[in-house]
Amino acid sequence: MKSKKKVTFADIAAYTGFSKTTVSRYFNDPDSLTLENQQKIADALTALDYKENKVGRILASGRTEFVGIIIPNLYMHYYSEMLNQILATYETYGYKFLVFAGNEKADVERKYIEELLAYNIEGMIILSPTIPSSELASYNVPVVGIEREDQYISSVNTDNYMGGVQAAGLLQKSDCDILIHVNGKIPDTSPASGRIRGFVDICEEYHLPYELILTDLGNTFEENRERISNLVDLLEEKYPDKKKGIFIANDTHANVLLNLLFQKYGRFPDSYQLIGFDNSPISREAVIPTSTVGQQIPVIANEAMKILSGQMEERKKRRPAPPKEPVHKIIPPILIRRETTA
Repeated sequence: MKSKKKVTFADIAAYTGFSKTTVSRYFNDPDSLTLENQQKIADALTALDYKENKVGRILASGRTEFVGIIIPNLYMHYYSEMLNQILATYETYGYKFLVFAGNEKADVERKYIEELLAYNIEGMIILSPTIPSSELASYNVPVVGIEREDQYISSVNTDNYMGGVQAAGLLQKSDCDILIHVNGKIPDTSPASGRIRGFVDICEEYHLPYELILTDLGNTFEENRERISNLVDLLEEKYPDKKKGIFIANDTHANVLLNLLFQKYGRFPDSYQLIGFDNSPISREAVIPTSTVGQQIPVIANEAMKILSGQMEERKKRRPAPPKEPVHKIIPPILIRRETTA
């Protein structure tokens, strides 16, 4: 079977009557052409069944359509699901992705960023909290953060304070004797610290007995299992005859806690109520579907790419007008009641 002839700029120029230079400008500097001429060339591409040479375009324009992503790890279900949703935005925005997991090591993440910049990325999405936003803003590319300190970069975050309020309110309605929030030692600059404040404010407003357990539960299954097992022992020793309402910082840790209780009792005991945070797939797939404060992960991913795409496209204009201040978008959480709360 005879192979189909590859359409060249010369073919497009002959079809439209434009010069090859004008055709090249359509690909590399479309704003320099009138809308009418852009449309004529676009129609010609369709008629000739033109297949773009991506490598040639990158070499000619320096625009790769690549976006770099740095996440802390792929163990936490929230990060893996967020990455999945960001990758799915290709259908909408047309950008491709280079992904690194930094494991919250600043020196490693800086090397990854150097690697990304060497690939001439057009922007970055950063979920890792390790490198301060002031440093991220110094790189000559648009940056959008998700659920991290964001003073100097654009960001999309969940309304974490409202999430803490929702979790405490649900546990209150579940007639718990003691409300317990388990989280890391989170700095006030992190959006996730709002979960702690919202939880505490509701407990104090309604005079509910509560305890904060702020400790590092680790970033691997082995670490999680050991430390959460110790946590269960502590709670049973401290509150043996009380109904314990536990709000834990994410669905991955909630699932580990749920499994430990099942292994200990053969069921989810009546002395516990449990709510996680994320609405990542593990909350639905657990041995008992887990109540959770649902971050709207697909919405967050799309909003992050919408902001980043707008900033990247603005930089391609002949007279770009980038935003003078970072853009911050807050997405409301959705409380999801399942079988681990009354």
